[in-house]
Amino acid sequence: MSTATTLPPQNLSKRVSPGTSARNTATLAWRNLVQIKHNPMELLDLSIQPIMFVLLFAYVFGPAMAGSVEAYLPVVIPGIIAQNALFAGMSTGFGLNTDITKGVFDRFRSLPISRSAPLAGRIIADTAKQAWSMAILLLVGFAIGFRLETNVLALITAFFVLLAFAVLFSWVSVYIAMMVNEPEKVQIFGFVVIFPLSFLSTAFIPTTEGIPGPLAFFMDNSPVTQLVEAMRGLLVGGPVMEHALIALAWGVAISVVFAPLSLRAFKKRA
Repeated sequence: MSTATTLPPQNLSKRVSPGTSARNTATLAWRNLVQIKHNPMELLDLSIQPIMFVLLFAYVFGPAMAGSVEAYLPVVIPGIIAQNALFAGMSTGFGLNTDITKGVFDRFRSLPISRSAPLAGRIIADTAKQAWSMAILLLVGFAIGFRLETNVLALITAFFVLLAFAVLFSWVSVYIAMMVNEPEKVQIFGFVVIFPLSFLSTAFIPTTEGIPGPLAFFMDNSPVTQLVEAMRGLLVGGPVMEHALIALAWGVAISVVFAPLSLRAFKKRA
């Protein structure tokens, strides 16, 4: 009587060529995008929430903050774009944690694919979702009176700067996803950290004048403020280079800290 044996997942070769790794990553990134078809609420979250923020801030706070909705749009649209990038980045951690807790990553481990592909594929897919979300925000802004005061090249640059910062910042959510046992806890972290960061910045106000000294110092040097000011410069005019470089430097520093921690936790958990 013979007994069927199954090769343990850990005995599969973990070494694949760079080309194969890239194909594995692309396949899993596509998988994460295609599954939106089966879970359309995910795309609605990336569309409806930004629209609500734009309309509420523009029409509720605009007249009080700037005298009119039209005058406030150049301030608030770049700010909401930056804030939304941070919130959308938390979806990376939420999706990763969902895959881990539902056993999807255990199935990936049994396949002869690159061990980094599931993680890289998730990040790439969520970057595409970020681009969609920014496009939605701009379209809504244009519909209610926001106007691009620079040029198309500056708009494209704004996309790249935003997406680069979002990818670097997403390592925070990846690390949190590896450390908690429920997707909801990733969301809780996002609200606890990102809401204060976005409001303690110039995302919704044009300047920190009149704000107490220590708080103004924090706001002026916040990575969110630097990203917001870079977005404003690229979309409506103003200084760009210094703010963009500082924002990206913040992003690199964040990823230097959290990427190794995330990969270490990923290897232990996945």
